Amino acid sequence: MVYRERPSAIAGAVLWHQSLGADVSPQRILPDGCMDLIWDGRRLLVAGPDTAARWHPGPAGTRYVGLRMSGGLGPALLGIPADQVVDQCPDLDQLWDPAAARELSEQVACDPPGALERWLSAAAAERPADPLGRRVHTMAVSGLSVAAMADRTGYSPRQLHRRCVPLFGYGPRRLARILRLGRALDHARAGRPLADVAATCGYADQAHLTHEVRSLTGATPTALIGSTSTD
Repeated sequence: MVYRERPSAIAGAVLWHQSLGADVSPQRILPDGCMDLIWDGRRLLVAGPDTAARWHPGPAGTRYVGLRMSGGLGPALLGIPADQVVDQCPDLDQLWDPAAARELSEQVACDPPGALERWLSAAAAERPADPLGRRVHTMAVSGLSVAAMADRTGYSPRQLHRRCVPLFGYGPRRLARILRLGRALDHARAGRPLADVAATCGYADQAHLTHEVRSLTGATPTALIGSTSTD
């Protein structure tokens, strides 16, 4: 399997490519708080935000090109609330007008990365993202509590949760857990001891880290080290 990515011209979006080998096993896709628009060589898919890890049985030899959109960008550009597709990966023509989905699919089929980038730029100019999404994402990355996030945004915790569900598919607490998971695994894959990872990323101790990783992925940190698949 070969995977590579690069930032797009729009903040919060990444263009990625993945090629599966001739003989692959199902991939464990880790949650990352994002929505993706994905071309699999035949059709466009919308990967909604995952609440926990899932298995993806990608056919051998498949080449994917996708846009990963974070910070509430995906719902704005796609016109689809994140909670409508949470833990799902429907075809775009199930969510859009079929004619509009077909037109974009035909463009992407001819030039997957170029057409996706052009669509991204045009959509961002027409449909600006809710700035709350980027604010909450930034605060969640920094490890702020939900109470602190609510205080800084002027909402009650309950109001903030309601605002976050269409932006992320879930509330700020789960978003923070998922983003912390990603940071922890990045540190662990870089070779840092798990006890240090736990302390750096704000877990109570190594046992807390292991419990959280298992809760969100179904595996231990040790089992995940070396894995690269995220959603």
